[in-house]
Amino acid sequence: MNAEARRQFTEFVAARTPSLLRLAYVLTGDRHAAEDLLQSALTKTAGRWGNVRDSPEAYVRKAMYHEQVGRWRSPRWKRETVSADLPEPAVADRSEEVDLRLALERALLALPPRRRAAIVLRYFEDLPEAEVARIMGCSVGTVRSQTSRAVARLRELVPDFAALTEAPPAESMRS
Repeated sequence: MNAEARRQFTEFVAARTPSLLRLAYVLTGDRHAAEDLLQSALTKTAGRWGNVRDSPEAYVRKAMYHEQVGRWRSPRWKRETVSADLPEPAVADRSEEVDLRLALERALLALPPRRRAAIVLRYFEDLPEAEVARIMGCSVGTVRSQTSRAVARLRELVPDFAALTEAPPAESMRS
């Protein structure tokens, strides 16, 4: 890989890693496995960078999908490891989080399609407003208003969500 291609690849990795890592986490369900999956996909992408410059993110996503499917099918990922000591981790009750997630999912489904799309593209895919506007075929102002209205509606529908998304009082930020 020449210096220019290396620079382009490095910029791509720096810019898209947060979004790709979220996708990897969704695929694996484990932070460490997600990091491994993304690293593997980026390694494959680096080797083929000259051929994938037009759509590198699509290539990385496809590589992650194929890698994860291979892991699910591979019997070596299903083997148990024998250990002399059994771990006894403390397990917190996270049922409230599940209830909140289910309520949030229902609230998202209750949003009109354009507002739901704005929320997903801005916060799940972590795209800038200009990119969301391009994808949705509207102005940046429309994206801002749709996003603002969608968040306000989610706060109405899921009161517990409102507490999580509001900024802390100014007094607590001075310390």
